[in-house]
Amino acid sequence: MTQYVEVITNLPINRTFQYKVKGTEAYPAEIGKRVHIPFRTGKRIGYIVKIEDKPVVEFPRALIDIIDESPIFTEEMIRLAEWIKDNYYCSWGEALEAMIPSALKRGKTSMTTRIKEESREIVPTDPHIPNKEQKKVIEDITKCIAEKRHEVFLLHGITGSGKTEIYLQTMEKVMAMGKTGIILVPEISLTPQTVERFESRFGDKVAVFHSRMLQSARFIEWKRIKDGEARIVVGPRSAIFSPIKDPGIFIVDEEHEPSYKQEDSPRYHARDVAIERARNANAPVILGSATPSLESYYKAKQGQYSLVELTQRIEEKLLPKVKLVDMRMEFETKVGKTVISEVLAEALRKDISKKQQALIFLNRRGFSTFVNCRECGCTIKCHKCDSPMVFHKDNQELICHYCNRREAPPKVCPDCNGDNLMYRGAGTEKVEKELVKILPTARIARMDSDTMSKRGAHEKVLNAFKKHELDIIVGTQMIAKGLDFPKVTQVGVISADANLNLPDFRSGERTFNLITQVAGRAGRGDLGGEVIVQTFTPEHYAINLAAKHDYNGFYLREIQSRRELMFPPFVNLVKITLRSRIEENVIKAAERLAVKLELKLPGVSMLGPAPSPMSKLRGYYRWNILVKADDRAGIVKELRVALKGFRKGSGVLMAVDVDPMSM
Repeated sequence: MTQYVEVITNLPINRTFQYKVKGTEAYPAEIGKRVHIPFRTGKRIGYIVKIEDKPVVEFPRALIDIIDESPIFTEEMIRLAEWIKDNYYCSWGEALEAMIPSALKRGKTSMTTRIKEESREIVPTDPHIPNKEQKKVIEDITKCIAEKRHEVFLLHGITGSGKTEIYLQTMEKVMAMGKTGIILVPEISLTPQTVERFESRFGDKVAVFHSRMLQSARFIEWKRIKDGEARIVVGPRSAIFSPIKDPGIFIVDEEHEPSYKQEDSPRYHARDVAIERARNANAPVILGSATPSLESYYKAKQGQYSLVELTQRIEEKLLPKVKLVDMRMEFETKVGKTVISEVLAEALRKDISKKQQALIFLNRRGFSTFVNCRECGCTIKCHKCDSPMVFHKDNQELICHYCNRREAPPKVCPDCNGDNLMYRGAGTEKVEKELVKILPTARIARMDSDTMSKRGAHEKVLNAFKKHELDIIVGTQMIAKGLDFPKVTQVGVISADANLNLPDFRSGERTFNLITQVAGRAGRGDLGGEVIVQTFTPEHYAINLAAKHDYNGFYLREIQSRRELMFPPFVNLVKITLRSRIEENVIKAAERLAVKLELKLPGVSMLGPAPSPMSKLRGYYRWNILVKADDRAGIVKELRVALKGFRKGSGVLMAVDVDPMSM
């Protein structure tokens, strides 16, 4: 009997295609296998999602061949891809293809690697004896795993309260029951110690994914997981698609992190995908954070998630004292403006004299963050982006941090030809240079994307810091989370209010989270700790409450504002971005689209059209329309109908982002 297969492709087309099975293919047709299909005048890779014994089109074309001996997707993963399609405005094929390594997308069936990943020395460790709070959490989650019951646990634990040990011990229970588990971390390079702890506890049963791996190494790890050799997967957002069998638990560490949101299609949020995958598997999810996202904490307060609070640090160590330094006063009283306040400089001198260590955090790289003319006020901007060029002193060049455009610093102002150019603002490079002047004997390293571009650079610096071959690390968000060094007694936060000036309803939340997270790196040993936060707005509630380690106070203040303005968690947002190299074209398209949406979506709240906060990016002018809705899947379905047949105009591109993390 002739078979017919329904096939999806990675094209942004919301439909399947039917093909006839000739019977001469290399392997029999099965759901979840890759196939070569004739498509238009060429050939493409597709994925079988359904098998039928009758044609649904008049003259279905025949398959070229079936690539796989056994399916690469389970039916569970195909269903999950369909859920992503319905919730994140992408095609079924785009969602499915996001789940596999690049080699499989290109039709490969095997790969070898000649380059060995650097083997690290892993010292086996034993479980710690949990304290009362940890023990209760482990028992509740273990019961959930044993009963094959889906539940979401929001683990709100202050920094240093032993969240990682809970992850390890619940994973141990999962392994003892013969099951598997996934732990998501925001970014492998930012959380090396979390990975190290899993490897030291579970050895070669752990598979690790990260963005800097060779494609061949990624493929080999994927195969180890699929074959059941690795039963625990640790990795960033894409690790949620690992082909594990019989999952017992899903863990999302630092669940508030924006990096769990994919910026390109399919624009899924890994935390929500983890919850959906766990629901399908009847397994629990742990969402862990010292600063949970407002959306998750609100759901926990409403009873949708089980809220678990860890209020004590391990061994009852105290949270570090936080001191706010008002930089307005500093600039008024100090001769010669510097980035490092006298309070922080003095604290670092004491710290180094006692043979202790420090972390200095500033979420801006480069030396001077902008260059402007004192005579006409012109700021030198990137020609392709609506962004000031940043001066990097080491390379003596201006760099755009959005499109990476580089140019030599001008001798005169491009607008008025005046020769009075001022280099203003401070990045990590400038902070490092100032620290060298203040502390000439201190051993200082810098961690940002300029210095950490080579493979293994993170590990090299962190290992040197661990062995106390370095006294101070100056860094961007790379040092803000996941690091646990007992000798770090001092943390300095430069420009704590940098995020507050962004036109984004989450700017207060991001500021609070960053200060709390980076402050949590101090005082994790027996020596105690102190945090000095430099700010121009010490009275802002996000900074003030972060200094008091008061998450609940911040949540109550912020949730009230979100309720009044009707922003998440009270609605779902959809951001529609139109872009074009010709500004006039994108403005016309945005205005036409707004009229169409008002007609097609009556009663739905809309903001815009308006220029994006970053109105020009990589040569494209950008305009946004924000749609607010109660039901995520419902609004995606309505938008598919509303946007069908919309004529954007020549050279205009459109992106639909459901639950965007930035405006």
